[in-house]
Amino acid sequence: MNDSSNARQALNFAKSVLLPKEEMLEVSPSHRSLTIAVLKEIDPDENRVAMAPHAVELLVNNGHKVFVERNAGSTANFLDVDYSEAGGIFVEDAKELYQADIIIKVAPPTLQEISWMKGSQVLISSLLVGSQEPAYMVALQEKKITAIAFEYLRDSLNRYSPVTESMSEISGSASILIAAEYLSNSNHGKGEMLGGIAGVSPSDIVVLGASTAGECAARTALGLGATVKVFDSSIEKLGELHYKLGQQVFTSILQPRVVHKALKTADVVIGALSYVEGHRYMVCLDSIMQMKPNSVIVDLGMDHGGCFESSEPTTLNNPTFKKFNIVHYCVPNIPSRVSRTASYALSNIFGPLLIEIGESGGLQQLINENIGVRNGIYMYNGILTKEAIGKKFGITSRDIDLLMAAF
Repeated sequence: MNDSSNARQALNFAKSVLLPKEEMLEVSPSHRSLTIAVLKEIDPDENRVAMAPHAVELLVNNGHKVFVERNAGSTANFLDVDYSEAGGIFVEDAKELYQADIIIKVAPPTLQEISWMKGSQVLISSLLVGSQEPAYMVALQEKKITAIAFEYLRDSLNRYSPVTESMSEISGSASILIAAEYLSNSNHGKGEMLGGIAGVSPSDIVVLGASTAGECAARTALGLGATVKVFDSSIEKLGELHYKLGQQVFTSILQPRVVHKALKTADVVIGALSYVEGHRYMVCLDSIMQMKPNSVIVDLGMDHGGCFESSEPTTLNNPTFKKFNIVHYCVPNIPSRVSRTASYALSNIFGPLLIEIGESGGLQQLINENIGVRNGIYMYNGILTKEAIGKKFGITSRDIDLLMAAF
């Protein structure tokens, strides 16, 4: 090789060193195959299932193993064969299901169910902190469980809970259909059709709260031809509601005197508001007592103590009672009444979430990246991460962000 050739090679080498190169991005964690257990709910008032067959098929097609308890979806009218055709693997003994990496169910597990867990697993369920005892938290701590609560999950921008929003939509729409049943003769009501027809005055519906549930209740009632009045403490929410539903809906700031007057003529009152400016709001007995006989109250706030002073929790098997000659429907878990629809809604949220966990290489990586999922965690490796829960039960809590730096 001559001197000129050597010189050209040296020049080319120098250029290659000096020229800017493509940025080398960090390689994402490799896909992790998960084992997921779908449990049958033992609570007699819980008819939903956390994963519908189509979500199981989605997970199996993404390389995960999904174990399903026999008859897990029966109360939502999903057959075992539906899960089998979707790729689900049936397990006869419920105790074996609690050995999976991820356990997903709707209602929080019982203490016995927690005792079956092998430990160091992920639990995805509701928490219903108001109905829990300190022993529940202690049991999860002893098993070093990482627990995600449906109600604490947020979207990727940490704005709202997809599960809560979805279940609120169902509750709001269903509340009007429920009220229609109890206005009719079939349930010993006053024999009126909710809505209105030509020549007959429309039903008068009062909705307390411009929340998602309140909006869906108002929308459904308007669709049936009723007169709808919505009360809320937020002018912004009322403005949004007016924009979405139009001028046919009456809106007002939530003031006891105005509500009292509106209840005198109401055929149906939907309670979709639990707190006003940090304080629990309840319609007082005086306002309820002056309502028309056989009018209907549907209290959607029972999970948080209710919106009416006369409310008492009821069940799906015995959903109503009469007080002051007013029908009270106070079931805390209305979405369970339409369990198939609710199960599809839950599956549409949890299926993609589980796939994200697998694609991230595990939950720890995902919660580092996704603030909404991180907000859903109330226990991490057996350490409580929600200060409010810690104060309620007298248990020490740690900030999740600090914990993530340590693990």
